[in-house]
Amino acid sequence: MPTVLVIDDEDMVRLVLRQFLERQDMEVIEAQDGDEGLRLCRAHRIDLVICDLIMPRADGIGTIMHIRRIAPKMKIIAISGGGRSHAMELLKVAEEMGADHALGKPFTRDQLTAAVAACLPNPTLAPRLR
Repeated sequence: MPTVLVIDDEDMVRLVLRQFLERQDMEVIEAQDGDEGLRLCRAHRIDLVICDLIMPRADGIGTIMHIRRIAPKMKIIAISGGGRSHAMELLKVAEEMGADHALGKPFTRDQLTAAVAACLPNPTLAPRLR
């Protein structure tokens, strides 16, 4: 069972992502900010990180860069909704800094499914994603 670390300061975003991912038979670990996310990344075997970009304390760009240093092959999906044009700029920077995929909030279930399936290309997993 894949383990996904969701890093987002918004409780509702974490809840929705948790519910979606758990329905796909994934274990979900949650962090409220980048500092907590990095601690959890070191403490657990993580298969995928979904990281918000605009958070207090440790932002998503710095968190992604740090994850890349400690786990170069980690799969990362960056998410952001911080103002439409600003979010798009941040998502582009996130990809340049190491995110495998970038999704602007709000994203659709299909967009999330495609990004997760691309990051976790296990053939037995992909058909369960819906």
